[in-house]
Amino acid sequence: MSKLTHFDAQGQAHMVDVADKAETKRLAIAHGSIRMQAETLAVITAGNAKKGDVLGIARIAAIQGAKRTADLIPLCHPIPLTKVGVEFTIDQALNTVHCQVSAETVGRTGVEMEALTAASVALLTIYDMCKAMDRGMVISEIKLLEKLGGKSGHWQAEA
Repeated sequence: MSKLTHFDAQGQAHMVDVADKAETKRLAIAHGSIRMQAETLAVITAGNAKKGDVLGIARIAAIQGAKRTADLIPLCHPIPLTKVGVEFTIDQALNTVHCQVSAETVGRTGVEMEALTAASVALLTIYDMCKAMDRGMVISEIKLLEKLGGKSGHWQAEA
């Protein structure tokens, strides 16, 4: 197992020093899903939820979540994001909304946490906007799909 970088030699938590790392273009892609009742999904896809455009608001929430990641995750570096993309896919057969987020920067540390946070916040926003109809929604499969850039290079999740 590789060394956990957020702990010093004495086992104390610390923010990783990235000063000597090279600035490179970095990309991370994360995914998550939310399963719900068919009626809830129908309201979302029709765009007539009482609180408004569920997926439009969830997209903005995802972008805001990516931008605020360092405020939420204690040892994350604040990162100047150059792009955040959010895509939703409707799976009628499984009554599920899938969310995929890509986060990009040019910097000294990766954007995995920003992409993962954004996907999580998007799905939580969908839950919040639809909970009056369906408190049994299930958020799942929040995971990193791919990352590019930095010393460790390219990584992709196994299919």
